[in-house]
Amino acid sequence: MQQLRKKALHARRKMSPEQRAHASQIICNKVTSSREFYAAKLVACYLPMPDEVDPRNIIERGWCANKRIFVPIMRNKGEILFREIRPNTTLLRNRMGIWEPIAGEFIAPRELQFVVTPTVAFDADRHRIGMGGGYYDRCFSYLRHRRQWLKPKLAGLAFNCQKVEKISPNTWDIRLYRIFSENI
Repeated sequence: MQQLRKKALHARRKMSPEQRAHASQIICNKVTSSREFYAAKLVACYLPMPDEVDPRNIIERGWCANKRIFVPIMRNKGEILFREIRPNTTLLRNRMGIWEPIAGEFIAPRELQFVVTPTVAFDADRHRIGMGGGYYDRCFSYLRHRRQWLKPKLAGLAFNCQKVEKISPNTWDIRLYRIFSENI
C-alpha cells in the first residue's frame, strides 16, 4: 500500500502546474455534469493541497446551483467533521496545512448526499488510497455494511497518472461509488 501511495504521489507531483490546472478543469466539468452532483443538495468537497485535483470549480458551481457545500475539518484521533462553507467564509490552515473554515454550520456525515474525496491512488474496482490517515474510512465506516448505495455517494477525484493496477483493500477501507479523472 505504501509503495502504491509513493508511486501515485510521485506521478502527480511530476505534472506541471498547467497540466494539473487543465486536468482539474476537465475533472470538475465531469463532476458537475454528473447525475449524482445534479441530484444532490448537500455536497461535501475538500479544499485542495497544491498538487491535488483542484475541486474549487465544483464548489463554485454548487453555490450557483443553490447547493449547500461542506468541507472537512480535521480533528484529533483521525476524526473529520463537515462544516458549511460559503463564498465569504474565512479560512485558516490547520496543523497539516489544509484550509478549513473557522465558522459555519456542521452537518452529520449521514445527511450528506454527495462527497468529493481527495484520492492519492485508485484502481478499476474503485478502491482508493488516501494519504494514510484513514479519516474518510472512519467517518463513512457505516457504508461498509450497505448492500446498495443510498447516501452519501463517495466520489474520488484523481489524475489519470494516479491509477494503479490493483489495490488490495484493508477490511476497513470504503470503496468509492465513482472515480472522476480526465479519462474516466
